[in-house]
Amino acid sequence: MTVRYLEELRTRGRDANPFFGLMGIDVRAYGDGCAELSMQVRTDMLNGDGWLQGGVFAALCDEAMALALCTVLDERESIATISESTSFLRGVREGTIVARGRVIRKGRRVAFTEGEVRMQGAGAPLLSQTAASFAVIRRN
Repeated sequence: MTVRYLEELRTRGRDANPFFGLMGIDVRAYGDGCAELSMQVRTDMLNGDGWLQGGVFAALCDEAMALALCTVLDERESIATISESTSFLRGVREGTIVARGRVIRKGRRVAFTEGEVRMQGAGAPLLSQTAASFAVIRRN
């Protein structure tokens, strides 16, 4: 599953993941336990006060962390999120946001990751931080 998914990302880009298509997420880089995704903030993602809805930060970061983890799995392993905690540090109303995920530790049954979301650009402020654990599911 994981090897096939990574190959689909290489050949089809965002079309390999229906959620990426829905949200307009672009795959910027992935490999060696790290991944980077980006997306343009759209008006239909804003909350009633005009800020990017917090779940969008969490979802984008979750995808970056999961993709980072996929790069260190073997072909018989897949994953499922067990728990996730996000701290929201700063809001955004427009622009492009970038999520970076990385694997902290991958065990046989559980993997630990961390991620962050920032505005695009050098020296951009940190918008959110996320830590997550994933079940590592091994098929025979």
